[in-house]
Amino acid sequence: MPVPVSQMWTVASYVLKQRLLGRKRYPLVLMLEPLFRCNLACAGCGKIQFPADILRRHLTPEQCFHAVDECGAPIVSIPGGEPLMHPQINEIVEGLVARKKYIYLCTNALKLEAALPSFTPSKYLSFSVHMDGLREEHDSAVCREGVYDIALSAIRAAIARGFRVTTNTTLYDGHDPVRLRQFFDQMMDVGVEGMMISPGYSYEKAPDQEHFLPREKTTRLFRRALGNAKRSWQFNQSPLFLEFLQGLFDLECTPWGNPTYNLFGWQKPCYLLNEGYVQSFQELMDTTDWDAYGHSSGNAKCRDCMVHCGFEPSAVAATFGTWRGFMRTAYLTLFGAPRRSQAEIAWENDVDPPSTSSSTSCGEIVPLELLKK
Repeated sequence: MPVPVSQMWTVASYVLKQRLLGRKRYPLVLMLEPLFRCNLACAGCGKIQFPADILRRHLTPEQCFHAVDECGAPIVSIPGGEPLMHPQINEIVEGLVARKKYIYLCTNALKLEAALPSFTPSKYLSFSVHMDGLREEHDSAVCREGVYDIALSAIRAAIARGFRVTTNTTLYDGHDPVRLRQFFDQMMDVGVEGMMISPGYSYEKAPDQEHFLPREKTTRLFRRALGNAKRSWQFNQSPLFLEFLQGLFDLECTPWGNPTYNLFGWQKPCYLLNEGYVQSFQELMDTTDWDAYGHSSGNAKCRDCMVHCGFEPSAVAATFGTWRGFMRTAYLTLFGAPRRSQAEIAWENDVDPPSTSSSTSCGEIVPLELLKK
């Protein structure tokens, strides 16, 4: 089972409570960014392109706790930057565990193995390790050789100590679906609890602008990677979101489902777009023109987006809010996805061949003196 029963029950009861209270918009996962600083400069990242004085700053534990309490979401994802570079990250995690929040601490794992003694295994804590495919693809994506092996070693060490471990994989144009399937096998063999997969978002400031996926290519890639999936593969995502990625279930973005809090405050409207900041969660909910975002809005910045932070909450809402979504989820959970027909397989394979090189345009190396601070 990819997640503990207690976590599934917490999320299900929370969503049903919101519906009984008549709330159309509510948070499901808080994206808590305690810092932007990172020890990698990934080609597809738009989060580290801040001036040095901003990269040196971080939220205090008290600021993090206030945001979590204010938002009220049952799950807290801690991305960055690299959260393990925060000098008080263990204190932040301890405070969130005490609040019985389910935490996904997102990390590239360069510092994970050394940091493990600072944390205590808990059903509330999962290390979400950034793994963008097998060794060649991952090291190319993060623009540094050897990172895959370090991350794999850290995953094994964390599992051996009794920690929950998941992976987080971002896909771009040029990924080979055959090798992705091999990657899924390897992660299951290593023993991770579940895998999260998502297409990348085309950040305007990301160094590599050539490999972001338009919607049609996203659908074809995920159909090829997930078609006739092995029952042994465990994904840390709702079945409807995986169907959505393959173009088999329609979802509209619900950006309020994954609100973001960082150094500047509450980010409008979501983790991916920066349309300004407000200083309270209620102000975010009340003053954001939510109808101006999402695929159906016609907003050019949302046109190709199929990223998990926008659509996973939509999938959860559809699961518990519609009979069609609930029955489809129940079927997929019990029996898995139906096998692909020959016609569908032919359509899925009618795509441009994967790039002969998985290289990307890497960003500038982060200065060592900055990373030490």
